[in-house]
Amino acid sequence: MVTFTDVLARELRADAARPLVTFYDFATGERVELSVATYANWVAKTASLLVEEADLERGQRLLVDLPAHWLTPVFLGAAWTVGLEVAWDEESQPADGFVTGPSGLAAYAAGAAGRPVVATALLPLGVGFGDPVPGGVTDFGVEVWGQPDAFVAWDPPTEGDAATPDWTQGELMRAAAAGTLLPISGAVLADGGRLLSEVSPASPSGLASFVEPLTRSGSTVYVVGADGAEGRSRLEETYVAERATARFVAPS
Repeated sequence: MVTFTDVLARELRADAARPLVTFYDFATGERVELSVATYANWVAKTASLLVEEADLERGQRLLVDLPAHWLTPVFLGAAWTVGLEVAWDEESQPADGFVTGPSGLAAYAAGAAGRPVVATALLPLGVGFGDPVPGGVTDFGVEVWGQPDAFVAWDPPTEGDAATPDWTQGELMRAAAAGTLLPISGAVLADGGRLLSEVSPASPSGLASFVEPLTRSGSTVYVVGADGAEGRSRLEETYVAERATARFVAPS
């Protein structure tokens, strides 16, 4: 059996201290780096929040509407740890719960009656919103800190559980480990390689930017705000400084 939980446990045993996710926001100057161990801790806390606060359970569907950010792969991993299918589109894939950032807060709060909404402010250190969120919305940055550092699903997902509309967990993890996902974008990543991406992994086109480095003992550097000539120049400098070995471009 091969699930997301199996892959993460293997990476923890192999090298818990190595970087897994690095995030740059050029507009704010923020840089965050999560080791495998730190990432696993965030996944455990977030999985617990999805179960205990959002009341979601294995087999349900979670729409993750987040940009490229260090929390985005955390929510993907938490969903798969619980056994949730990650949806991309509410219209064609009605969801049982929603994750959103500041830009979608009002719309999801108003239009998701009876379905849980978890909102993240996408602020440094994962802190909550400065103002109270609408009623019925869970402020991730407030509630996540009270969650335990370990999570064990009472109904563990199997490799046959849906990871996305197109992949089961087993299919996705095997395809990523075989290196068959990233070449679609023109990126070639060696085992242990470091991938630079500006694309959110919570999307059909960006999913490979996280799962392939994860399964191949590599890492991903996510960058936002690389606009204009100055931004592109900084992006090239970051590629070198972070010792990236491949660049991800979303398939057209």
